[in-house]
Amino acid sequence: MNKTTSARGDVTGTGVLPTPAEIDLAGLLERRARLSGERPAVTYRGHTATFAEVQDRVLRLAQVLCDGGVGKGDRIAYLGLNHPAILDALFAAAHLGAVLVPLNYRFAGPELTYAIDHSAVHTVLADSAHTAVIDSIRETLPARRYVRVGAGERVAGWEDGDDLVAASSTLPERVPTAPADPALVMYTSGTTGRSKGVVLTHANLWWHNIGVILALDIAHDDVSLVCAPLFHIGALNVTTIATWIKGGRLVIHETFDAAAVLADLEAERVTTMFGVPVMCEAVSALPGFATADLSALRLIITGGAPVPIGLIQRFQARGVDLAQGYGLTEASPVAAFLTAEHAVGKLGSAGRPLLLCDLRVVDPTGAPVPAGVSGEIEVRGPSVTPGYLNDPETTALAFDGEWLRTGDGGHLDDDGFVFIADRIKDMIISGGENIYPAEVEEALFDHPGIAEIAVIGTPDPRWGEGVCAVVVPRPGATLTLEELREHAEKRIGRYKLPRRLEIVDVLPRNATGKILKTELRKVYNTAS
Repeated sequence: MNKTTSARGDVTGTGVLPTPAEIDLAGLLERRARLSGERPAVTYRGHTATFAEVQDRVLRLAQVLCDGGVGKGDRIAYLGLNHPAILDALFAAAHLGAVLVPLNYRFAGPELTYAIDHSAVHTVLADSAHTAVIDSIRETLPARRYVRVGAGERVAGWEDGDDLVAASSTLPERVPTAPADPALVMYTSGTTGRSKGVVLTHANLWWHNIGVILALDIAHDDVSLVCAPLFHIGALNVTTIATWIKGGRLVIHETFDAAAVLADLEAERVTTMFGVPVMCEAVSALPGFATADLSALRLIITGGAPVPIGLIQRFQARGVDLAQGYGLTEASPVAAFLTAEHAVGKLGSAGRPLLLCDLRVVDPTGAPVPAGVSGEIEVRGPSVTPGYLNDPETTALAFDGEWLRTGDGGHLDDDGFVFIADRIKDMIISGGENIYPAEVEEALFDHPGIAEIAVIGTPDPRWGEGVCAVVVPRPGATLTLEELREHAEKRIGRYKLPRRLEIVDVLPRNATGKILKTELRKVYNTAS
């Protein structure tokens, strides 16, 4: 894959902004290491490496991959828990003009087979905990090389990345890349149907991180905690690369553990963090949250699902801005962000578009709607994907001219702030009225008996669809439908109140914490 284009023939979004030859991912780290190689770059399991040490490791890995036959346009897959090795792989691939394919470590064998085959992976990098699942499907894969990297011990049948890197020389010169060349293929988490390979170019990543640095005021001394899975674009490209561009330090956790996160927010004097709402909820529910020293923490960016206002207020009470952003993998991912000065006045909003991104709301015909009117959100800009790998039909359907159709519903207010309602496909139509599940969930979020809630539409013989609340109760709590309706009726119209209550032990979620409402609809797709 030497070049990726979409049905629109536009590989960088709007095509308006300049794209000089120096817009490439490898050059970002190279220049940072040259300018401030002595600065601490990443902390993992108590060990901190400087930018010079990271760059040296990247160049050695790039030479190892080159010696194995990886060239420009080839794909390298990474499968494993969070570890600095995935960042090494990203930048090493960029130095060769190759493309990193981060794989969801919760994928089963057939899902991994599809992604590796679909993207024609040349070399698979995996940590020791995930070599076995690759070995179980290895005979069906197109890959030509298998290298163990990251955490864990040596594994039989796999070349050992630590040994290879230690023995290697450094790549003498990076392979030239164009801004439109792909740098990443991100397979979507697949809440419905087969996952798609989202192509993100060097220009996409470059301009997105410039927008993030400006919107979030990333500083040279920021310390950003990385605890969401790095195979997800939110963890990989919201604060992570932007922090490195500015010369800040990353603290990487293998997986999300709420207690470990709270401990490191104090111990490492963390200033920024990205986390999906369920992660933020788990941290705030810890007994030590009320007394933890969070004086260094200025900002947690959250998104990926509607954020309850009550959760935002819980962090604000501790002096921390829990700021909602809006985005999607196809936008690299952030399209809009609520900056600190508007955190109170525009509570519940996902903010305004990043400086280099445009956002609008349209009706079903594609015509823009006035402020206050709900519709589908569309975005455009240089951080927007050129399309999906090897899928021109899906690419064509995803775009309305130069605008990306997000599939998300919401509205703009008179000041241009976007308010996210829900996925268009999750909207409930009851008696001809449109009901967004997130609004109902918000009205029930702070009920003392509810630990978790998901609202879906289920068949109703009279109204077509009815509102169904699927609830995980708090320990010892008992809930009734009448109790929930009474709790919510002062906040939302009666036609939006739940008509059905289902009690469950756990809600199905994908690897990034999103509730799988498609699974819930399959289970409860019967009239009550």
